[in-house]
Amino acid sequence: MCFSSDFETACACRTTTENNNNKQTINTTFRVRRGSETMAGLMSGFGCFTHAVVRAVPQSLARDALRTGGLEVDLLKAQEEHGEYVSVLKHRLGLEVLELPADEALPDCVFVEDAAVVCGDTALVSRPGAQSRRRETEAMKAALTELGLNIVEMTDESATLDGGDVLFTGREFFVGLSKRTNQRGAEILADAFKDYAVSTVPVQDTLHLKSFCSMAGPGLIAIGSSEAAQKALKIMQQMSDHKYDKLTLPDDLAANCIYMNLPAKGDVLLHCTPEEFPESAKVFEKLKDHMLIPVSNQEKVKVDGALTCCSVLINKKKNI
Repeated sequence: MCFSSDFETACACRTTTENNNNKQTINTTFRVRRGSETMAGLMSGFGCFTHAVVRAVPQSLARDALRTGGLEVDLLKAQEEHGEYVSVLKHRLGLEVLELPADEALPDCVFVEDAAVVCGDTALVSRPGAQSRRRETEAMKAALTELGLNIVEMTDESATLDGGDVLFTGREFFVGLSKRTNQRGAEILADAFKDYAVSTVPVQDTLHLKSFCSMAGPGLIAIGSSEAAQKALKIMQQMSDHKYDKLTLPDDLAANCIYMNLPAKGDVLLHCTPEEFPESAKVFEKLKDHMLIPVSNQEKVKVDGALTCCSVLINKKKNI
């Protein structure tokens, strides 16, 4: 895998061999080789979405949602921010949005990303690492079934997986091994999406893998500047033989963004606002070929929520 300095092609590549026995067990890689023509076809559809599943913000979020910090949440503002987020998906970008009602017994339920991983016409219903969040998958399973996706359930009680730990690049999956996601969860994901290689990445000092990285375009990884983010990046470099560019952000949380490739819109990127992360917002402005849409997340970030956390994006084929 090659990672370039921002927007430049790397001069040298480091390729991972098939035998990974010399790597730490925590970095086990599942590999499925594909022909270059097939892989090119997969990348050509990267970021194409037709539908989104979201869920309303419960009043219990402000008081009872899981969090690593102690900042007080302004519930009304959080609901307004989420409403704007949903409006962007539905009205500005034209996605079909399935809006699930809030469940006051599930204070974290707005963060639907953790309940499922969708790729193509397959949906893996996850088993969240936090016991209090496991019932969130019930409504998600029903919604994805309604959309006609092929449902795979994670029934192994030894497995845990949060969708926030899953980064799909269009070529392969990286799965963060964190407090919420374990090796068995990564193995089940690899079995569900057999067409793609799956590599695991240790996640330290933060909640999820996508707390400091995401895809900002085809072959373009947005990555934070912290030591934890850069360590993870180095492991991803070692574990893959694909070539990516990187977009380095001063702020880890700003590296969580949402890329889409939409008809009549082209490359679209939802990202942090200048009010939240002024220096990182300037970096996004370098993406001249993207439609850039700043979206505020000032309240949900207080309960460890990021932009990708609040939707499950789906490319629904007409025959599904």
